[in-house]
Amino acid sequence: MSLVDKIKNLSIALALLLLIVLAGCAGQGQVSPMVVASPATLSIARVISPATPAPVLTHTPSPVPTERVTATVPATATSTVLPSITATQPVTPGPQDWQKLPVVPTVSDRGRAVYQHGLDLGNNPQAFSKVGDCESQAIWFLTDFDRGPSAYVLGDYASLQDVIDYFKGSYGRLSQAAKPSFNAASLMTAMWADPAACQKGEKPLACEFRLNRPAVALVMLGTNDTPRPETFEANLRKILDFSIEQGVLPVLATKADNLEGDGRINATIARLAQEYDIPLWNYWAAVQSIPQHGLQEDDAHLTLGPNRFDDPQALKTGWGVRNLTALQVLDAVWKGVRVK
Repeated sequence: MSLVDKIKNLSIALALLLLIVLAGCAGQGQVSPMVVASPATLSIARVISPATPAPVLTHTPSPVPTERVTATVPATATSTVLPSITATQPVTPGPQDWQKLPVVPTVSDRGRAVYQHGLDLGNNPQAFSKVGDCESQAIWFLTDFDRGPSAYVLGDYASLQDVIDYFKGSYGRLSQAAKPSFNAASLMTAMWADPAACQKGEKPLACEFRLNRPAVALVMLGTNDTPRPETFEANLRKILDFSIEQGVLPVLATKADNLEGDGRINATIARLAQEYDIPLWNYWAAVQSIPQHGLQEDDAHLTLGPNRFDDPQALKTGWGVRNLTALQVLDAVWKGVRVK
């Protein structure tokens, strides 16, 4: 067999492998055996070198913004200084300490500095972006809150209507940074960007931030990183560093599943949230008291339920709890960044 024929056969084999992987993130209630596989997991090694350890972070805290933020999108600043936001002291929580962290976070001075930097750059304070895999892209994640009150019932959580109104347009938006089979590496790899929406050579996360100009990003990753958990931290650091550089306040979320078996991915998420001093949405803690911890039989996808927060049964499902706590987190962040 000639060299040309061998190359053709290898190309066909790789194409078939990619088709198998892209079927991995199944639809509503349907689970594929490849659910935790991602294009990045199986293919990134062919196009990029292994991630190197992140450098030691030695930045100092930035001044706290003193002016109250309004809903008006500011003009793009002609000159701006990126605030230093990473921690100056090591954060060494115990292996399981993250499990005791609250579901809904508060916003630190440093988090407010990142947010204010984004406003100086022209980010839209009334926009947020979803960053993650198929469970972040799914139409049943927050979309109902752009459809109007007929699509949801807040019940005792009526005060959340204000944050629903404030971020109107972001709930149902299809994010370029939330796609089936995405893992942490995918977000920072140009080959996984949508060529119909993104510029040549643009990475999915950069594409999303350019198109949406969000002030906040809900970063929900980890399930598709379970085949190679040792690479997760370095890739997540790249996402956080880029987000902060762009003035987008990242809100890290723990995941409901423990496909890796030892909880190390959630522990990493919580540790980096503390190190970078950014909000943590501890979704894992929110589902511990509901049936099956909010997971379907595959231990990966969330159990389905309507956005009826007056219905106790809906609040015993993974999706009911996820949408409610997502609103609570957005509400806390929205109010937290405006604290003087």
